[in-house]
Amino acid sequence: RAAGKPAKVALIAVARKLLTKLNAMIRDKTKFA
Repeated sequence: RAAGKPAKVALIAVARKLLTKLNAMIRDKTKFA
């Protein structure tokens, strides 16, 4: 099934976005602290 690959790529893209957001939040917390 070729439809499985795009879904995985999309999931990875979403996970990356979440990770960058989390990293930014942690960075801001350390900055304010």
